[in-house]
Amino acid sequence: MKISDLRPELLEEAAEMLRAIAHPVRMQILSLLEYNEAMSVKDIHSILKIEQATASHHLGILKDKSILISRREGRSTYYSLRHQNLATIVNCISHCVM
Repeated sequence: MKISDLRPELLEEAAEMLRAIAHPVRMQILSLLEYNEAMSVKDIHSILKIEQATASHHLGILKDKSILISRREGRSTYYSLRHQNLATIVNCISHCVM
């Protein structure tokens, strides 16, 4: 399917997703989730060395834009990619800046 074949509302949704991804921390989160099926907020904030509130904030944005899905297990919430192709987008962008 070509971009010219998409309806305007789908293009707007795609643009919203790209805007949500367009942050260094969120790109790092997507990169982590590419190689880990699911990760908790605690795991993500520990690996990225950011505050837990910051990790939660960015995860919330990604979930709100339908980039991530979450599941609750006890007191922890685990996040994973809704579509594996989203990690491919981040990889393509990172190769363009190298």
